[in-house]
Amino acid sequence: MRRVSEISRKTGETDIYLKINLDGEGKSEIDSGCGFLDHMLTLFAKHANYDLGVTCKGDTQVDYHHTTEDIGIALGKAFLDALGEKRGITRYGDIVLPMDETLVMVAVDISGRDYASMELQLPSTKVGDFDTELCEEFWLAFTREAKITLHVKQLAGKNAHHIIEGVFKAVARALAKATAIDPLRAHQIPSTKGIL
Repeated sequence: MRRVSEISRKTGETDIYLKINLDGEGKSEIDSGCGFLDHMLTLFAKHANYDLGVTCKGDTQVDYHHTTEDIGIALGKAFLDALGEKRGITRYGDIVLPMDETLVMVAVDISGRDYASMELQLPSTKVGDFDTELCEEFWLAFTREAKITLHVKQLAGKNAHHIIEGVFKAVARALAKATAIDPLRAHQIPSTKGIL
């Protein structure tokens, strides 16, 4: 079964097309209208080894809030759809990831329940023209729609770019582990409930 999904989502603030392949090669084509977000989504695809295509026309003349949050929503919806009934997945993934002076810990559970804990101490409010608080908004939106449990904890870091980059890489790596097919349980749903 191909774990691929396409999402088109249009509101009064954004017009998004997104495609994801969970069994890809880390290829990406990203045009969000925000250079920093493009960079983060490219890193996400590479480190998760997902193929990801994103185009977004948003109200960036206001700021990047709607663009960032709505792409998080679309990515979460597509991720959940691509997983299907989640048969054979490992379900859990975690990592402690270094990024120069930054150290980020991430743990995920593809649980069918949305919960996000974000413990970040960002030293500046901007990276270029990107509001650093939007990192958390992106992952909260993704988590709600993907129906996963996500814990992100910054253990060290002084550079906001490095911290946010560390988060995107770490979440990607943890999700890659969690969505990997467990060869010993390839036909099982990893829950005593029988559904996730």
